[in-house]
Amino acid sequence: MGSRIDEELRMLEEMALDFAERELKDRREECDHYPYAPLEENVLEKACDVGFFCMTVPEELEGGAMGVEALSLVLKDISRTDASLAGVIFTTALAQELVLAAGAGSVLAGAPGNGSWRESLIAFPSFDDAAENLGLSAERAGGAGYTLTGKVEYVVLGGLASRALLPAAVPGVDGYSFFLLDLDAEGVRKSEPVLSLGLHSCPAVDLELDGARAALVGEEGLGASYFTDCADRLSIPAAAISTGIMKGCLDEALEYSRQRFQGGREIVNWSELRRILADMATVQATADALVACACVRAEADEPGWRLLARATALQVQAAACDVTTDGIQVLGGNGYMEDYGQEKRFRDAKQVQALLGLVPMRKLEYITRVIEGEPT
Repeated sequence: MGSRIDEELRMLEEMALDFAERELKDRREECDHYPYAPLEENVLEKACDVGFFCMTVPEELEGGAMGVEALSLVLKDISRTDASLAGVIFTTALAQELVLAAGAGSVLAGAPGNGSWRESLIAFPSFDDAAENLGLSAERAGGAGYTLTGKVEYVVLGGLASRALLPAAVPGVDGYSFFLLDLDAEGVRKSEPVLSLGLHSCPAVDLELDGARAALVGEEGLGASYFTDCADRLSIPAAAISTGIMKGCLDEALEYSRQRFQGGREIVNWSELRRILADMATVQATADALVACACVRAEADEPGWRLLARATALQVQAAACDVTTDGIQVLGGNGYMEDYGQEKRFRDAKQVQALLGLVPMRKLEYITRVIEGEPT
């Protein structure tokens, strides 16, 4: 069984690396100009065709039925070239996991396989803890329907997807709830794409809703429970995006330092530069090992895997910011130029660090759970 799974993961890795090489590498700089340049929609269409937007959806719902390890592997390999597509995949996977956690998987049926990448995507404010972005109020509208009113900021994929999963407060109900919204419905107003530090072709918009019809996902007031469960699990793929950014940064630093001559020899032979490269390489290898360990423990449902996943994301994402800073230094002035990938990786690493919520709040949640006695 183990060898079969290993072979499947190897084939998946080869597919992801090949996709990145063919579809992302030569378009990276151009795609990063969005919204001042057209979005490469054909890349999203091809990503949909190969199943990247339904990896963890159960087989009975026409998904890939893969686990967190497979998703993490694909996100890492894609991010070595361009983390923006990884952000699109991650956001959709997070929304899908929330829907499944709420026991509402039937709303996902058919969407991954209907030939439309817009239908496969689900917009979600993936750079927030849902409790920190509660600008919407939900009112019961008779039968099983609700209407949503208010504003919600930085909804990732809100300008691309046909549907959005949004948190909202229901008057008289403790906690918050999740609702699935048709983004073309009456009462939905979208802003222009919101400019971001990184991941430019994983765009977001602000939404303003005025009595827009929506469907409750799961039970009223249980949104925090659903989100916590999914954030534990999806912290590992979020960390994997950062490991991919680090790997791409190290690869470019090594290639540049072998080709660049100064003082009559390749700069890779200068001891101080080798020290910087050694720091980058050891941190990247350690991050890989952390993510791999977290994947194994999560897949086996071992005690303590949830806090390990959270800690892994916090540690690896911070490390990626350091490694990409060193990656710019290796290239000198060229490291700040768009012709090379290092300045984009630097921005992307900072952006990815905010996935699932602001770092200080995630750290406070982590230590609170430790203090309360959750196994580590």
